Amino acid sequence: MAEDLSTEGYVVVSGLARGVDAAAHLGALNGGTIAVQAGGVDVIYPAENAELAHDIARSGLRLSEMAMGVQPQARHFPARNRIISGLAMAVVVVEAAGKSGSLITARNALDQGRDVLAVPGHPFDARAAGCNMLIRDGATLVRNAQDVIDTLQPVAEPAPELPLVPPAKPPRSLRDTAALHDEILSRLGPAPIAEDQLLRDLRASATDAAPALIDLELDGKIARQAGGLLARVS
Repeated sequence: MAEDLSTEGYVVVSGLARGVDAAAHLGALNGGTIAVQAGGVDVIYPAENAELAHDIARSGLRLSEMAMGVQPQARHFPARNRIISGLAMAVVVVEAAGKSGSLITARNALDQGRDVLAVPGHPFDARAAGCNMLIRDGATLVRNAQDVIDTLQPVAEPAPELPLVPPAKPPRSLRDTAALHDEILSRLGPAPIAEDQLLRDLRASATDAAPALIDLELDGKIARQAGGLLARVS
């Protein structure tokens, strides 16, 4: 997917981690790829990606908001993820467990007004649980690079009347987010209710409420049940 997107002129951004990140960078290497690092830009982590990191520096870009020499710590990775999503027109989640850093990136993307796309997986595969959850909650299902391009096409090739299109909705402030979290929790109890009913009570669209629901689900404050029901976790 990364190689095909690169061939079509798209720049692939990832986090230089092992696994999917490394595969994304390798696929897009010839066309140029961006690696956002959690530590200092001179600190290669993991060490097994040292050669890849040097190749990226020759044909693409490595960047970090951390000072030179800073060793990556666990708390640095969520901060790095917001830069990855902020640089992108859309975030493609290829593999994610039910609670993973990839879902943090997806949450950041929603807050930043970016599209979220996900590759589906087998419902019994724990590595696909996060992707399947995102698709259930409205993320665009993608199978290949063309699906990604079809989603991005209106952004990549704007129509002449684009100036007449209303400006993008600004990201939610931390205060707005906290207020929405509190309102959702105040309307939920141990007895499950339908998500559609909750949205009507909130007078909110699914698009506006989805990021907050994902936040609360990841934090273990609400739980989803069969039939589109939601309940508060005591």
